[in-house]
Amino acid sequence: MKRQKQVILENITVEDYAAEGKSLAKIDGKVIFIEGAIPGDVVDVLLGKNKKDWAEGRVIQIKLNSPLRVQPFCTHFGTCGGCQWQMLPYSQQLFYKQKQVTDNLQRIGKVHLPPIQPIIGCDATTQYRNKMEYTFSNKRFVPDDVFRKMKAAGEDTDSAVFKDVGGFHAKGIFDKVVEIDECFLQAEPTNLLRKAVAAFVKENNLLFYDIKHKTGWLRNMLVRMADTGELMVNIVINHEDEPARIKLLDHLLATFPAITTLLYTINPKVNDSLYGLEPITYFGKGFIIEKLENFQFKISVKSFFQTNTKQAEKLYQITRDFAELTGTQTVYDLYCGTGSIGIFVSKHAKKVIGVELVEDAIKDAEENAVLNNIAHAAFFCGDTIKICDDAFFAQHGKPDVIITDPPRAGMHEKLVHKLLQIAAPVIVYVSCNPATQARDLSLLGEKYMVTKIQPVDMFPHTLHIENVVQLKLRN
Repeated sequence: MKRQKQVILENITVEDYAAEGKSLAKIDGKVIFIEGAIPGDVVDVLLGKNKKDWAEGRVIQIKLNSPLRVQPFCTHFGTCGGCQWQMLPYSQQLFYKQKQVTDNLQRIGKVHLPPIQPIIGCDATTQYRNKMEYTFSNKRFVPDDVFRKMKAAGEDTDSAVFKDVGGFHAKGIFDKVVEIDECFLQAEPTNLLRKAVAAFVKENNLLFYDIKHKTGWLRNMLVRMADTGELMVNIVINHEDEPARIKLLDHLLATFPAITTLLYTINPKVNDSLYGLEPITYFGKGFIIEKLENFQFKISVKSFFQTNTKQAEKLYQITRDFAELTGTQTVYDLYCGTGSIGIFVSKHAKKVIGVELVEDAIKDAEENAVLNNIAHAAFFCGDTIKICDDAFFAQHGKPDVIITDPPRAGMHEKLVHKLLQIAAPVIVYVSCNPATQARDLSLLGEKYMVTKIQPVDMFPHTLHIENVVQLKLRN
């Protein structure tokens, strides 16, 4: 097959922000979506996809900096891929996230919208994550330009410098890891923990995992910390080596007395997912407790919990306000996960019914209800479309308020039709993807009108945005 010739566009002025972390420029009416640029930059762009009316590309050189551009605070920015917007002041990040919500709801939703409230930003723009997952690998990622310079200088590119690293997967490269010196997204001891594990494994001549050949020992590490001060660490290894494992875990406990729960997981699978695996508690109770307002939540290794605790509290407060509860309503919490939203609104509801497909999450939800002395909440595992039938409503009551918080793909079309059939007076739709939310709002527009919209930023320096929408049944 003949290799396609690379196309480079030179001296392109970036005009606006598009979506999903990309900016855009126009050349003779053709739209160019550009990764790694911000409005006002003048750049050279290497095209990837190149269609008749549009193209996608990435910046290979910045000819002139936008007046908006600032110096990223992290030395790994641009290589790691975890953050996309460190070169933008936070106020500008919020501006473009607000624009993303507005554009998606107007362009895709095509329903009448009330004024969109100003986005609620984070008070802390670093060290805001309560959960981090690190990867250990025997192959370090080095950018192409650095690699070429080393080759040209005659340096040894096969040396140990390129091996045994801890950090994050390189973007778009499955078998190499970016070695991280300091990540600013989670408070210490997160970086110290990662470095201590890597140093221990090197000093003891143990093997870092080879992602391509599925060999080696040390694979991953999860660090979860709560505002309560509790700290969880889960070490993931490829196979059991009991003497080495015990030595490593004891070393961590001796070095980091702040650890309240230490676990390990043996993962011989091809992928890094913990699905189907059983983390084993080595020290502590096997979970941590987090607080939102006066509510407590048990968080285990595989639990889903909002990754920014402070903003989760704000997000749930907005959700509760939009639900307009008076103590007389039955609330259905769809995609309820570990029950966090349903429990958070429970004091203002007559009854809370949670529905979730993941069995482990339902078990957590039930335990969280007990933990908070909530007797008027019940949680059910299964598909909402199948569960919510006439017999179910006869037993538990029809919903007065539906809260739905689906994954990025949004709600299944069958579920949207189910909601239209149920016709609850109020729906509160919490979304991490305004594009799929807008699609669903368009379908719900058959019976509902959008009455309130509130964007919330959960993840500074990234392209992600949450949005809460209140819908009310038309008269």
